[in-house]
Amino acid sequence: MASDYTKELEGLADYVLREGASDLHLSEGKPPAIRVNGTLLPLEKQPKISHADAEGFSRALLKKEEVERFFADKEVDVSWAYADKARFRVNGYFQQGGIAFAMRLIPRKIQTLEELGLPPILESFTKRQQGFFLVVGPIGSGKSTTLASLIEMVNASRAEHIMTIEDPIEYVYEQKQSIIDQREVRLDTKDFRTALTSLFRQDIDVALIGEMRDIETISAAVTAAETGHLVFSTLHTNSAAQTIERIIDVFPEGQQEQIRLQLAGSLTGIFSQRLVPRVAGGRVPAYELLISNSAVANLIREKRTHEIQTVIQTGAEQGMIDMDRSLAELVRRGEITPEVAFSYSLNPAVLERLL
Repeated sequence: MASDYTKELEGLADYVLREGASDLHLSEGKPPAIRVNGTLLPLEKQPKISHADAEGFSRALLKKEEVERFFADKEVDVSWAYADKARFRVNGYFQQGGIAFAMRLIPRKIQTLEELGLPPILESFTKRQQGFFLVVGPIGSGKSTTLASLIEMVNASRAEHIMTIEDPIEYVYEQKQSIIDQREVRLDTKDFRTALTSLFRQDIDVALIGEMRDIETISAAVTAAETGHLVFSTLHTNSAAQTIERIIDVFPEGQQEQIRLQLAGSLTGIFSQRLVPRVAGGRVPAYELLISNSAVANLIREKRTHEIQTVIQTGAEQGMIDMDRSLAELVRRGEITPEVAFSYSLNPAVLERLL
């Protein structure tokens, strides 16, 4: 492989853009691979990546201190920009003693809800003055893209102070009506918890927390939402009910009652999404939306989160959206096959009735 690894990376990035891929994988001992519409495709014409190549890619992707951290910790999260063409979120790791990188393309243009095929009701959550709104789903389901769209709505429509705390920074915003500050963990702040604690002294109106990874981050996020801030964040969970349980279960038993009360008072909604293979090629979003109201708040307080799914299923008039109804609607429109719908359903019996 070429000795100019920056140039080599740029060539691979061009290929990702040309093919409409979402990810690029570089792994020692294997040829590069890309992911297109959810399918991983090895670039068979490319040579296998040698150990020297992998080290060359490390130096091209990482700053000197990041290289040191990578070889010491065996993991690293960074972003890599290719001129003004593309930006990637990069995770470096070791496998079987060899170096590997998983690179997720971050589109330069922040798309609107309409362009993403998402429900317009999500805009209402950007108009709140305070509260806690979560976008959830498995890895690769488009959570970051949805959150970027919501933050951009605030940016374009209101004069607010917006702070994003990310590891690493993904979408880069251009200031419009709002002031936007973006902090990257380790580069601009020690960790999520430190940055969140500082929020209260930075005159923030809106906060985007890249990921809630631990008890301190969740606690600070919920407190921020309670105290007059509009907070957006994400979790790797499959449904609204599971998300609430996951948040509460992070806390020791003696603190769970307190977090239930805080969550009941501050939660505005939970949006769960999947990217589902489309009949005509590409992927289309299927989703669930929980809108918090007095009934939902009571269920959270009374440890009856298992009943939240029923509230979503019967809450269509209030704007709630059930995942199985979303899947059934995609089948009716001919966008996805019934087989695909069942493979993504969390309650196949309900989906069968809807079809």
